Amino acid sequence: MNPLIAPSILAADFANLQREVEMLNSSSADYIHVDIMDGVFVPNISFGIPVTAAIHEHATKPLDVHLMIVNPDNYLESFKEAGAAVITVHYEACNHLHRTIQKIKSLGCKAGVALNPHTPVELLVDIIAEIDMVCLMSVNPGFGGQSFIENTYSKIRRLKEIILKAGSNTKIEIDGGVNEKNATALVEAGADVLVAGSFVFSSKDPKATIQNLKGNK
Repeated sequence: MNPLIAPSILAADFANLQREVEMLNSSSADYIHVDIMDGVFVPNISFGIPVTAAIHEHATKPLDVHLMIVNPDNYLESFKEAGAAVITVHYEACNHLHRTIQKIKSLGCKAGVALNPHTPVELLVDIIAEIDMVCLMSVNPGFGGQSFIENTYSKIRRLKEIILKAGSNTKIEIDGGVNEKNATALVEAGADVLVAGSFVFSSKDPKATIQNLKGNK
């Protein structure tokens, strides 16, 4: 099965954001991945609710909003209103994860949970059936263009076992360092969704790059 592709707008040309979104609209991408960073949970600041809303105004693809922020519960409604179709929160940032997931779903969004590279997938066993998507960080979150962490493959396989054992339809998303060299292996390990930022936007033909990633089996 071919993966779903979610290009990360964080790597786009911000001075021409509408043009970049329209390029993704005409591509074979399945989502537009929107990285929200607060400079507290991660050592970088990206953008927030107004820019997300501006992206949504021009997007025809669903927005996959990844909240790399502290206290994400305070902003769930705002990101829903800004156009999020998927809202992903970090396990490490949520004291009451089940409640947060239920809140996201009550807003009509799909609920995702992201795990940092050091966080074991086994921590999701008791809640996996409630999660629509698990985002495994394959780099340390905060900056684009980092090298892929090889341990990600074994995490995907362990997580896939947990999902199958629970009889869940949870999708596995990989975020960080994804390119044409590792896409096939990631999908073979069990990944369903691939996030790619600088690899897509720094290529000479981003739409062809997205299509090539999507064609990996």
